[in-house]
Amino acid sequence: MSRLGGWTGKILRINLTTGDIWTQDTMEYKDFIGGMGIGYKVMWDEVKEGVQAFDPENKIIVGSGPFSGTGIPASSRTNITSLLPTTEKHLISDSHMGGHFASELKYAGWDVIVLEGKAPDPVWVRIEDERVTLEDAGRMWGQGIFEATAAVNSIMGRDAHVACIGPAGENQVPMSVVMTGTSHSAGGHGGVFGSKNVKAIGVKGTGSVLVAGDREEWKQLDSEIMAVIGSNNQHVVPNSPQPWAEFHHPRSRWTGRPGLYWGAADPPVETGECHPEDKNSVGFRCHKAVFDHGPVAEKHTVRMGGCQSCPIRCHNQLHIPKLEEYGYSANVANTCVGWFSPGGFMIKGFYESEVEGEAAMVTRSLGAQVADDLGVWCNYMQIGRIFRYGYENGIFKEVLSEEEYNDIPWDKMEAGDPAFLIDIYHRIAYKQGEISHIGDGTYWAATRWGYGDDFWHSEPYAVWSPLGFPRHHAHETAAQVGALINCMFNRDAQCHTHVNFTGSGLPTDLQREIAEELWGIGALDGPQNYTAMNRSKAVFAKQSIIRNLLHDSLTLCNWMWPMQVSPLKARNYRGNTALEAKFFSVVTGEHKTEEELDLDGERMFTLHRALTVRGMGTMDMRNEHDVIMDWVFDMDPDKEPFTPGTIKMDRDDMQKALTMFYEEMGWDPDTGAPTRATLEGLGLADVADELEEKGLLPA
Repeated sequence: MSRLGGWTGKILRINLTTGDIWTQDTMEYKDFIGGMGIGYKVMWDEVKEGVQAFDPENKIIVGSGPFSGTGIPASSRTNITSLLPTTEKHLISDSHMGGHFASELKYAGWDVIVLEGKAPDPVWVRIEDERVTLEDAGRMWGQGIFEATAAVNSIMGRDAHVACIGPAGENQVPMSVVMTGTSHSAGGHGGVFGSKNVKAIGVKGTGSVLVAGDREEWKQLDSEIMAVIGSNNQHVVPNSPQPWAEFHHPRSRWTGRPGLYWGAADPPVETGECHPEDKNSVGFRCHKAVFDHGPVAEKHTVRMGGCQSCPIRCHNQLHIPKLEEYGYSANVANTCVGWFSPGGFMIKGFYESEVEGEAAMVTRSLGAQVADDLGVWCNYMQIGRIFRYGYENGIFKEVLSEEEYNDIPWDKMEAGDPAFLIDIYHRIAYKQGEISHIGDGTYWAATRWGYGDDFWHSEPYAVWSPLGFPRHHAHETAAQVGALINCMFNRDAQCHTHVNFTGSGLPTDLQREIAEELWGIGALDGPQNYTAMNRSKAVFAKQSIIRNLLHDSLTLCNWMWPMQVSPLKARNYRGNTALEAKFFSVVTGEHKTEEELDLDGERMFTLHRALTVRGMGTMDMRNEHDVIMDWVFDMDPDKEPFTPGTIKMDRDDMQKALTMFYEEMGWDPDTGAPTRATLEGLGLADVADELEEKGLLPA
């Protein structure tokens, strides 16, 4: 079986209906690298239009890439590609999770897993190196993710790594997750696993990953990346003034400082100064518990956890004894919106507490633990906004039966009692009653319950697209750049490339200087001081998406990569955007320039676009897909676009932005669909042929 360095050379194929298990050569998909790229190629070739997410004909592609398992920092990401049930036409989408699963899959000798069909009864997939079996999951079916994961580990051993769904996935709740490591979740495809009767995948490997380049070259690259790596989200300045720091920024996730502790460690551990030239203190830079929960979290922090091979530890691991009063473990782990989403249900606030911030921390931590165990997806906090609109507008009183309405403990929500979260998440996960349709997702719930235009077109509810997904670092992040990025996917844009740069913490003037070097004059505006669309912004948007897709194919963490900036003044704060290509060349032994690797990303993104065109049955992406809700243009009614103090966008300018972006991608400027010339130039002639046959190729 042919292979290069990085790849194992094997794709694991499993037909759940028949139980057949076989191997495919990864090199058949080498032009699509791995992870997301291979996922798109398999979906294009093997899943035809009209198939729905929960149909047996749909497939699930669980993929790593050539970087996973090599030790490259922040490279243990798992990409899951399938159809997404929260969209009207069940369009192509991806979910992602960190942890150790991707690296362990590589150590077991596999690059990618492709699941097809539907098992007649609940199963879990057991992978121990070459040995792959389908095991009875009957006893695990109905268990929460934590208990089911423990059950798999009790069979395979503690060193196995598990991807698992909860009751929400089993019950085919559209808004459900696949989770590994009890806090790393991939949102949106848990129900697809459930539709195939797959409870979990357990993997344990004893092998290694071949790196083709020589040791000295690898060491040089490792030294280079450790000189430019920052903290979570590639923040490269500290959160507070430091003796060594020329700059600091209060929103930086580089929170480590003298006098700040992992207070619940035994003994407590001081994060300390974390000088950027001290590689041994990199793991102390991100005390994210105090960033997420405030100072109250310091005494509850045991340590910061994270993913295999990542020196930046962004998962808070807390010990909160008060959680035991609600029947849950005092030990809880999560990060970012995993904490904040449960608060979206507590629309009357949190209970009173003598300790500032404690009520919010306890409530969010309990909610995070309940949601994670049941496998409920927050869709970038949108689930709480669906609930809020229904409650505040009296819709639940209209659509719920009197019996169901009176059975819901609204008094607990009104009082800020965290126990309300236990109740509401169970209703969603187990599809109990009409209110459980919150778990259908924005489009389906809002359509079912007749939500008004004020839901779709009001800023507080954050609906970005008629497809029903929320904004995710949109126009508030680099103006038209973030807006364009949010238009291009079929779910919330999980692209952090642009926000990693704009949120680095460096002064705006310095950021503009670096942006001009990377993307051209005028690529970056100042915060709330936007200018009209220009070509450099289109280049910035394109490059951000291309790197995002590359990261999800190689696989790398897009919360950390690309390394556009550095914490070192000696480097004039410049990073190195060629590092992905340099590592690719060393790992695989196949030399690629930065431009050549970006072209691979462009191929994958264009295939994503073709899949969306085929899935929607229209080439008019401009008017049918890349549509922004009115609130983006109507906010701040007393201000005009492109005036200081507003992020309000202009409709005509955004149409100009779409045209420029389409032109940068080589897509038809009128429709936003890929052209034959572009598809053929990217090696996708077969895609062009099929689109033309279906009348979906621009003339």
